[in-house]
Amino acid sequence: MSLSTKNLLQFNEKIESISKEALDATNEARSKVREVCFKNQRKVLEAFISENVGEHHFYGTTGYGFHDSGRETLDRVYARIFNTEAAIVRHSIVSGTHALAAALFGCLRPGDELLCATGDPYDTIKPVTGIDKNWSGGLDEWGISADIAPLNAENMPDVPGIISKITDRTKMIFIQRSCGYNWRPSFSVRTIKEIIQALKQKKPDIIVMVDNCYGEMVEEIEPTDAGADIMGGSLIKNMGGGIAPTGGYIVGRADLIKSTSNVLTCAGIGSEEGATLGHGRLLYQGTFYAPHVVSGALEGIIWASYVLEKLGFDTRPRWTDERTDIIQGIKLGSPKLQEIFCRGIQRACPVNHYATPIAGSLTGYSDPIIMAGGSFIQGSSIELSCDGPLREPYAVYLQGGISFEHVRLGVMNALREMADEKII
Repeated sequence: MSLSTKNLLQFNEKIESISKEALDATNEARSKVREVCFKNQRKVLEAFISENVGEHHFYGTTGYGFHDSGRETLDRVYARIFNTEAAIVRHSIVSGTHALAAALFGCLRPGDELLCATGDPYDTIKPVTGIDKNWSGGLDEWGISADIAPLNAENMPDVPGIISKITDRTKMIFIQRSCGYNWRPSFSVRTIKEIIQALKQKKPDIIVMVDNCYGEMVEEIEPTDAGADIMGGSLIKNMGGGIAPTGGYIVGRADLIKSTSNVLTCAGIGSEEGATLGHGRLLYQGTFYAPHVVSGALEGIIWASYVLEKLGFDTRPRWTDERTDIIQGIKLGSPKLQEIFCRGIQRACPVNHYATPIAGSLTGYSDPIIMAGGSFIQGSSIELSCDGPLREPYAVYLQGGISFEHVRLGVMNALREMADEKII
């Protein structure tokens, strides 16, 4: 039996009033987002034009995928967008974690050390690095060690502390741009540039890798413009524009991309094979739409942060803070409030609105996760979603939205659920 649709997406006067107030209050901040969107759209369009993208690039190949001009051209488009020597863009990369893992295994060798410079890495990266030993197949099994440089008292990267941990074995520095499930700021490209400059002065040959998930097209420049050697992300986040059905990308120095491509396929093949199976158009189209879609999501979470702050919730970032990713943290304080908020988001989704989010185990995570997301593409977090681990401080992380309007409707519906429970 489906849920009643009576009074669906109808809100009380208080919710409607604060929604309209937030529109006016955040107008200037949101206009700045649109200015960045214009600059990023120009950059993407220039890359498409420079590589002479044509309809024939969308048709795809089967089998080995020899001489797939669509695949090869898309790689060059990404290299132009991110200002790098080379790129790999593949529908066969299953997630952002997969892209990052391929780069780690591609660039590191037994005896090397990886240093995580921005505190604890994201939950699903910990098994890859071997920091979380509850899983098999990590870097530690190949004789590659991993260490963590904690954040400072302000939850910012501790550059002197990072440098003090560098040893002769330290081959790669790992920087996570987004906050993930940690209640800390996400780090701007300016901050990342400061880290990279200090590291390169200490050890010029050190490889700096950036996890760029959730950060693409948010600022005018990317971490690779700031000196990152290699970087990866997911196409069911920002760069897929809500259209790419799956996939990921890795961009960076040509030698590092070559080593990474040997992990994605095998030595001797690298990036020269890989049938695109007709997915090309969706990957190209999603990439082209990415700046606009990211802009809509950013406008939405700035508006949402204002509304939630006005209602007394602790948000990170605050609505007046600069943005470097599409994630809005909301500290709720209890598993019950996490459940109620996520339920409201789910019931304002176009797909599976009737489902009720409950916490459960998820591959790669140590804590139970509650997740709302009725998306057209499974797990897509550039579409409106909200999730969080059942652990202190019992926060949820709102992201995506495709459009500003959907973020507004989703958050207003979450507030209605909280109002019905007498919480606001």
